[in-house]
Amino acid sequence: MTRILTIEDEHDIRRFLRTTLGANDMTVIEAETGKAGLQKASSQSPDVILLDLGLPDMDGMDIIRQLREWGRIPIIVLSARGQESDKIEALERGADDYLTKPFSAGELIARIKVALRHANRPQGDMPFTYEYDGLSIDAAARRVRLDGEDVHLTPIEYKLLAVLARNSGKVLTHGALLNEVWGKHSQDSQTYLRIHTQHLREKLKDDALNPRFIVTEPGIGYRLKP
Repeated sequence: MTRILTIEDEHDIRRFLRTTLGANDMTVIEAETGKAGLQKASSQSPDVILLDLGLPDMDGMDIIRQLREWGRIPIIVLSARGQESDKIEALERGADDYLTKPFSAGELIARIKVALRHANRPQGDMPFTYEYDGLSIDAAARRVRLDGEDVHLTPIEYKLLAVLARNSGKVLTHGALLNEVWGKHSQDSQTYLRIHTQHLREKLKDDALNPRFIVTEPGIGYRLKP
């Protein structure tokens, strides 16, 4: 069974998580403080960590930093902090996803499943395939097809799409995409990212207001539907 560590100090939220996750055949490990959460993360080998940022003894951002110093366990932040700056900071420190309270049980389970797929997927530049709603990507052949027709992309457009596809379902911040596609010295070049994303959407016949593939997370970044 999937083991989920919840680091949450609110009793009602813990009860909701326990009931929801248990109903989906997941084992719940509970911690009410940051210190207890770090200890259980290291000793009980959870598959996913659900982390509240507003804990009584530690700030959740510090917990993310410490967890990322020694492991790659998927971290999904569950927080009442809805500011874009908080979401960006959490994702750039190493969180895999961010849900703002209140959230539905269905959305939580879907995010956990995405996080598990990412954790179990080979890392690095290994070839992969992606299939969704008529869009197919064969990374080994560097081939993109839409509704059975080849899509001709520039090298930058292909690299941007490949990064999104390799992390499908996961929110990638502007900074993360700039680093992956253009390199670590391109953090002030969001205009490039916006322009190439627009061109990529045009070639995929994707409407930014009603996205078929690429979803904009306002002020944060983009994600490709999984």
